[in-house]
Amino acid sequence: MFFLMTLNGNVNSNPAASDETLLFDFGTLENMDDWLIVNDGVMGGLSRSSFVLSDRNTAVFSGIVRLENNGGFASVRTRAMQFQLDGFKGILIRVKGDGKTYQFRLRTSDRFDGVAYRYHFETKANQWQTIAIPFDEFVPVFRGRILRDVEPVSPKNIQQVGIMASDNQTGEFQLEIQWIKSYR
Repeated sequence: MFFLMTLNGNVNSNPAASDETLLFDFGTLENMDDWLIVNDGVMGGLSRSSFVLSDRNTAVFSGIVRLENNGGFASVRTRAMQFQLDGFKGILIRVKGDGKTYQFRLRTSDRFDGVAYRYHFETKANQWQTIAIPFDEFVPVFRGRILRDVEPVSPKNIQQVGIMASDNQTGEFQLEIQWIKSYR
């Protein structure tokens, strides 16, 4: 279930995030039907992942990335919906990782495949972090290749958000997510 709720004031110590809008709060999210797993099996790969609510009021994205059969990624993303982020500067995500690097991804189309905008973020093993991701730092990509002649991401057109484990980081992974917000 997708919901948009405006928060009053700062809820974390990030000074850039004085005006935030909560996109997903996994402590109160009643329904995970708006999230889809998309792994490299769509290309014949063998990676696996899951995205489940935990008893700690978080969502856990976990699995294994394998390179066999031209594989190498596991991901989760929302179904297409209108996020209405015009006027916002970026995304905040509260995560506890495993020391690996992940991609936060955006799409401005309701298509399953096509241009995505990615941002790499590093996690610290077993430490909560709030990651600020400015929209102007997202890189347009198609199937892992950087695109040169593509417009920057337009916040008002964002229709999908997601997270990917890839970049030749094979083996097990786990990323715990408390919430996802946008900031002005």
